Amino acid sequence: MTGLTAELVVDGRSPRSLALAPNGRLLCYVLAPASRTGAHLDTELWLVDTDGAFASRRATADTATEARPRWSADSETLFFLSDRGDRGTAQLHGLTVADGTTTTLTSWRGGVIDHLPLTDPNLVALLAEDEPTERDTRRVRDRDDAVVVGEQEPRARLRLLDLRTGRVTTPNVFGGRHVVEMRQRPDGGALAVLTWAGADNDYGPRTGQLHLFDPTTGAAEDLGSVGVDARSLAWWPGEDGWHLGYLALTPPLLQAGTAVFDLAVDSRVLRNRTAGLSMCPTELCQTDAATLVVFADGLNTTLARLDPTDLTTLSRHPGRLDNLTTTPTGEEIAVLTGTRYQTPNVHLGPPTGPLRRITNTRPELDGVALGTQQSLAYRAADGLHLDGLLVLPTGSTASEGPFPLVTIVHGGPYDRYADRCQLFWFPSAQWLAAAGYAVFLPNPRGGQGRGHQFAASVAGRVGQQEWSDILTGIDLLIAEGVADPDRLGIAGWSHGGFMSAWAIGQTDRFRAALVGAGVVDWGMLAATGENGQFEAALGGSIGWSGIGPHPHDAVSPISFARHIRTPVLILHGAEDTNVPLGQAVYLHRALRHFDVEHEFVIYPREGHSIRERNHQLDVLRRTHAWFDRWLRP
Repeated sequence: MTGLTAELVVDGRSPRSLALAPNGRLLCYVLAPASRTGAHLDTELWLVDTDGAFASRRATADTATEARPRWSADSETLFFLSDRGDRGTAQLHGLTVADGTTTTLTSWRGGVIDHLPLTDPNLVALLAEDEPTERDTRRVRDRDDAVVVGEQEPRARLRLLDLRTGRVTTPNVFGGRHVVEMRQRPDGGALAVLTWAGADNDYGPRTGQLHLFDPTTGAAEDLGSVGVDARSLAWWPGEDGWHLGYLALTPPLLQAGTAVFDLAVDSRVLRNRTAGLSMCPTELCQTDAATLVVFADGLNTTLARLDPTDLTTLSRHPGRLDNLTTTPTGEEIAVLTGTRYQTPNVHLGPPTGPLRRITNTRPELDGVALGTQQSLAYRAADGLHLDGLLVLPTGSTASEGPFPLVTIVHGGPYDRYADRCQLFWFPSAQWLAAAGYAVFLPNPRGGQGRGHQFAASVAGRVGQQEWSDILTGIDLLIAEGVADPDRLGIAGWSHGGFMSAWAIGQTDRFRAALVGAGVVDWGMLAATGENGQFEAALGGSIGWSGIGPHPHDAVSPISFARHIRTPVLILHGAEDTNVPLGQAVYLHRALRHFDVEHEFVIYPREGHSIRERNHQLDVLRRTHAWFDRWLRP
């Protein structure tokens, strides 16, 4: 067995964007590196024969960003996006399976955002912004390019590519709204199209509407508004005609569990098909007869079929299932999944299971020693059932404790820890376990996997019961002799960074903390973050609510900065638009004011996630060194 290094973590490649051919004989996936060294992420398309040999071969040879593989209805052509001709500008390409030739199909200035091959073999639906005009080009050249917010904002529009002529046309439909998703009816009929009023993430997801579009006649029909943050469209036939499903937040809150909504197209009757479930739907996958639904189910995943009147459970799986793809009959599926000690790979099989692994994209990890991972189940202070994970130091057993313990809080908060391999570029359990730490991964209320009410319970009350849930788990591990109460650390990224900053303002029990891209002022985040109204729902108010103090002040870590005595490592991307850099600057200035030991690191060119290889290496090594400095005897 070999030891884990930072290079092993960030230099790996992983599969994503699975596409199973309609005839079930080939599967395509994108192979993507965990980090990048240049301005662009170089990805590759790979094909796998599903006849039992599982022989993988690279489908393309160019250095490019390749994405969104999708098959023609006859399984003879693989369509995909690639920027091989002009880095950063994707065009649609077609790979002919029979002879392996690749053809560039579009030359749309500004690039193609998404595509959908239609059942008509001569048509592909595209999503693309308007091409720049001569005036646009001149304004950029002359630097006469003042931006008037609300005017001429870039919006994706539905377009049709005729493969016979290469001509792209733009139907005059949807009133200039921003198109975000489309799905054709299984019988080759109308396209369901999801639009927003604009592309702004703060506004757009709250303005969703559904439409029908006939690619043959060009006729369009409005189906009305949809739930907030709607996505994952899927059709299925019913006795009363066609049904159209989608995922969206359960009303009326913006912090809520997702639900499957079922719209009977003819009658316009809308139903929530997952109301009251203690699971959360994460993905819909269309087949000819019935839609498959992936559910986050505690630490694990359930796959179900949406029948006319009920949900039928097909299989249950440890950890996560992602990127579900299926043949039109639904008899064969492919997903990304892994184990506690294996990173996700492509698995294939019937939806009822079992699934067979058909790729091994991280063989370099096969001989690496990892810490023992186990699931936890406990009750919150108010009796609520909770779960989480414990990862022990590599090579150790629980009986050898107590160990220094680092609690890593997940982001979201609408996310979860699933029982999968916890090895990532950001502060992760196996990385710290290799350094000799026990790691607690809690799933406090507000997260995914336990139904709508569990998720909605933190709206306007972040840092309250979820903090109590986390603290109860830490105390349990101390009582069981796993954690050393004098060597506790806490860490997190995004909402996890918020919880880390919150924790050290509430208690001095932690000897070290890491705040990665964390929220410290909810009012400021609602005003400047790209998801403003969603953040206001979490914080409970917004600055324009009137003269303060506001509810969000009571749940903002910055309000408790005077109480912080714990040394803090602050990590943040300079170009973060989700949680802008100002949040980290605010915390840094407060800690400097109160003379609290801290280190503030800004990563140039980075957004909410750190992508560049050297920056990822720095995050891992700096995290290791920080906790060693404060938690080692």
